[in-house]
Amino acid sequence: MEILIITGLSGAGKTQVTHTLEDIGYFCIDNIPAKLIPQFADLVSQVGRFDRVAAVTDLRTGELFGGIFDCLSELRRLGIDYKILYIYADAEVIERRYSESRRKHPLAGGDLTTAEAIRDEKELMRPVAALADYNIDTSILSSSQLRDRVLSIFSDGGDTRMSISCVSFGFKHGIPSDSDLVLDVRCLPNPFYLPELKDLNGLDEPVADYVLKSEATRGFLSRTRELLGYLLPLYIKEGKSQLVISIGCTGGHHRSVAVCEEINHFICGLGYHSKAIHRDINKLF
Repeated sequence: MEILIITGLSGAGKTQVTHTLEDIGYFCIDNIPAKLIPQFADLVSQVGRFDRVAAVTDLRTGELFGGIFDCLSELRRLGIDYKILYIYADAEVIERRYSESRRKHPLAGGDLTTAEAIRDEKELMRPVAALADYNIDTSILSSSQLRDRVLSIFSDGGDTRMSISCVSFGFKHGIPSDSDLVLDVRCLPNPFYLPELKDLNGLDEPVADYVLKSEATRGFLSRTRELLGYLLPLYIKEGKSQLVISIGCTGGHHRSVAVCEEINHFICGLGYHSKAIHRDINKLF
C-alpha cells in the first residue's frame, strides 16, 4: 500500500482534489493531524482492502505541522510508502475565494487579516512544500481543469505518460511559480506596436502569422523543438510525472500565446499528453 498525503494552502482546492481521488477509488480521510497518519496508514494496511489511500492534513488541525516530519519518519519505519501532493494558489486568488465564499481562513482572527493569514500560512508551509512529490497550482484552473490535472497524475486508466502544461504568461505579472522550464520570447517581434494587431491576441490568426512567420521566431522554435525533443525523454526516465513549460512575453497577450500554442502542438505531435494554458491573456495591458 502507498499512502498519498495531501496538503497545501487553505482555500487552494484540497477538497475538490479529494473528491476526484475518491471518484477513482482512493480511500480518503480529511483533516487528520499529521501525527495520526502513521497509525491510520498502519490500520488500513492491516485491513488489506485498500491499496490506494489518501490523507488530507493541513493547518486546520492546529498542529502548525509540528508533527509532519516525525510522521514521515514513522511511515518509513513501518515500511509504508508515501507520496506528498501539495496544492496551492496565488495569494490574491485565495483571498478572493475566501471573500466570495464568506468563510474564514483558519489562521485569521483577532488582529490578523485574511491577507496576513494567507501570507503567514505560506511561510509555515514552505518546508512541507519543499518535500512534495507532486505540485498543483490551482490559481488559473477551472474545476474541470483541476479534475483533469488530478486524473492525469493519479488515474490508473493505463495512461502513465508525463503530464505537460505549456503556460503562456506576461513577465509584468510574474513568472508562474510552478514552472519547470521558462522560455523568454520578449526577443521576438512584438505585434503590440502594430495598431491593427494591438487589440488582438496570439490566438488570432493575424497575430499568430506575424509572430510565427518571422525569421527570429522560426529560429527560436527550431532550437526549442530540438531542446524539448532531447529533454522530455530524460524527464520521463527520471520518473517526472508532470512538467510545466512557461513561455513569457511582456504582457502575456501576443508572442507568448502564439509560441505557446506552437510548442504545445509540437509536443502533442510527439505523442505526449500536453495542454496549453494562457494565464494572462485576459488581463489588462
